[in-house]
Amino acid sequence: MKKLALAAALSVAATSAFAGGYVEPVLEPVVIVEETASSAGGVIVPILALILIAAAIAAD
Repeated sequence: MKKLALAAALSVAATSAFAGGYVEPVLEPVVIVEETASSAGGVIVPILALILIAAAIAAD
């Protein structure tokens, strides 16, 4: 009877040790925020080019 009680106690202890199973750790993604150029940066160069062209035509 003692062996049966010991076997039952060991089986309960062994199954509770593995009750959850293996779970992979969850890693949170790293968020990288970059500063973007202003929207006016793409407009200024063409406007300056038009002003220079208009000034060159007016100077003739």
